[in-house]
Amino acid sequence: MLRALTSALRLPRPWRPLRTRSCASHGATGDPEIQVRALTGRDQGITEILMNRPSARNALGNILVSELLEALAQLREDQQVRVLLFRSGVKGVFCAGADLKEREQMSEAEVGIFVQRLRGLMNEIGGTQRLPRCLGVALAKELIFTGRRLSGAQAQALGLVNHAVSQNEEGNAAYHRARELAQEILPQAPIAVRLGKVAIDRGMEVDISSGMAIEGICYAQNIPTQDRLEGMAAFREKRPPRFVGK
Repeated sequence: MLRALTSALRLPRPWRPLRTRSCASHGATGDPEIQVRALTGRDQGITEILMNRPSARNALGNILVSELLEALAQLREDQQVRVLLFRSGVKGVFCAGADLKEREQMSEAEVGIFVQRLRGLMNEIGGTQRLPRCLGVALAKELIFTGRRLSGAQAQALGLVNHAVSQNEEGNAAYHRARELAQEILPQAPIAVRLGKVAIDRGMEVDISSGMAIEGICYAQNIPTQDRLEGMAAFREKRPPRFVGK
């Protein structure tokens, strides 16, 4: 009981700047625009990325994107990370989108390079391609042609976001809902979750027969894992599984 209580009360690790290479620099204040924190206790396995660019409402500028790419490259090699949360350090805003003031100063060639980096960062950034697949062609055209802004409730009603929550006094209700979801994902088998993501993402790009083939390939990779055997053993023994990501 004492050990459980101690674990529950353990404070999270402090935010830490990246050990960046030359591709990432700091803003005018000297503070990194991207910071990383690994949670502990019952949340061990969840890592948070904090976007902290208050002067531009977390707009996606060169520095923020460089530091974010660096963070993701480092975390991709960390086998302890099971769930990744993106969080804003700027109250009342998550991300204002592209930094248009910065982009205005770029040449056409620089804009092209920057957009390619963004696409590498977010595979679904192409609104003209993602929206029709989510909403259908007619509604996607309406939203893109009008540039209409949607509330969280409207986005949820259309299926663009999974959840919309009422704001709390601290202004971080969305973060708490995201963390609850992360806690649901955390105990699942890491390899199965990763392969499930691959099967969904790749399967959506092809016809259903090819998608089923991709699913089969992914499942075959899961068969020899320790976690699959652990899952079956836990079911047989009527206990929670203890997945280790192997």
